[in-house]
Amino acid sequence: MYSLLMPVAPRKSRCVPLFSQSVRAGFPSPAADYVEGGLDFNELLINDTATTFVVRAEGESMLGAGIFPGDFLVVDRSLVARTEDIVIAALDGEFTVKRLKREGGRFVLAPENPAYPVVAVDEASELSIWGVVTYVLHGLRAAERGR
Repeated sequence: MYSLLMPVAPRKSRCVPLFSQSVRAGFPSPAADYVEGGLDFNELLINDTATTFVVRAEGESMLGAGIFPGDFLVVDRSLVARTEDIVIAALDGEFTVKRLKREGGRFVLAPENPAYPVVAVDEASELSIWGVVTYVLHGLRAAERGR
């Protein structure tokens, strides 16, 4: 269900300007013209390059979590999955991204779209959690979103 898993290759650091002034989502305020420093996206998004990978999302089962088709998911394999985490799971040999929940004493993989069913994990299921989704990256323009 999800495209090829891509390891994150360490690259030369590239910083972009980081402004100290926040941007309000409500009523606009005058912007301060002050650059605080640089922000390296590798430092922001990647805790450990040896345990981090990126996967591209497909499908619409996680729309309610802000995960859209074509988005890049940053996944950390070193994190221990907890209930309510969004995880990349291999269930009976197929990859999926879902919210890990516990219902009635057993784990379930829950979508964030009511049009999709909750996937119960029973004793006969083979479940492996590949990692915890730590960031979702998507463009806001239609062209960047592949639409």
